[in-house]
Amino acid sequence: MEFGWINIFGAVIVALMLLPNIVYAFKNRDEKNLCANRFMNATEQLGRYGCITLMWLPLLVWKFGFSSELEMLLYLIGNGCLLAAYWAVFACYFKKRTAARALALAVLPALIFLLSGLLLRHWLLVGFAFLFAVGHIYVTWKNIAKADY
Repeated sequence: MEFGWINIFGAVIVALMLLPNIVYAFKNRDEKNLCANRFMNATEQLGRYGCITLMWLPLLVWKFGFSSELEMLLYLIGNGCLLAAYWAVFACYFKKRTAARALALAVLPALIFLLSGLLLRHWLLVGFAFLFAVGHIYVTWKNIAKADY
């Protein structure tokens, strides 16, 4: 299966990942990023917005799709399971914030981006997924260290 110039599945995955984040942002408007490392904050943001864009837009990819039906199934099932886990952890995090849940919320989206990039052979997405993972996990860890958990 090949996609045209937009990957609808990727766009839906991104939208579903953003929904709990938007709800959280509205409920916690006064929350501040406690990480003082500007380089790592920038790395996280660059990785985040790169991944969000590349999940649905095939920049610098000649063929945007899967080489087999098995890869497509792995993409759909793998991302579906990771997304379900992300939503489940977010639901628990809404009830009670813990360091373990915060770290899970940092790791799961990075895994979604990485799995998508690998199965689509979208190497730019894989690169941004690594940037996002390093930045997001670092920033989350620093926020955990300074927060009341």
